Amino acid sequence: QVQLVESGGGLVQSGGSLRLSCAGSGIMLSIYAMGWYRQAPGKQRELVASISRGGGTNYADSVKGRFTISRDNAMATVYLQMNSLKPEDSAVYYCNFAPARNNWGQGTQVRVSS
Repeated sequence: QVQLVESGGGLVQSGGSLRLSCAGSGIMLSIYAMGWYRQAPGKQRELVASISRGGGTNYADSVKGRFTISRDNAMATVYLQMNSLKPEDSAVYYCNFAPARNNWGQGTQVRVSS
């Protein structure tokens, strides 16, 4: 059974940093493109960043230059380093394949105070 478990969220002040982790089990993450997504209250879920099997990355314009996605294939983990956080980054963050499949985890809550 495929499981993707997110962690690392929390409450941080504007300008602060957080590092999210996504641990995969039941699957060889290294052969898949992966993404971090977020959903704020009242808004649709959006793709924030993605990383290909080979390590190529893409970012939403809103986070470009502030967020960095990376992967540790040996650890079957995908990370999202978030710097210079803004209140508008507040959301529940999820990891999933890229493109996303219908097996969303619980996500991890990020709150950025102004």
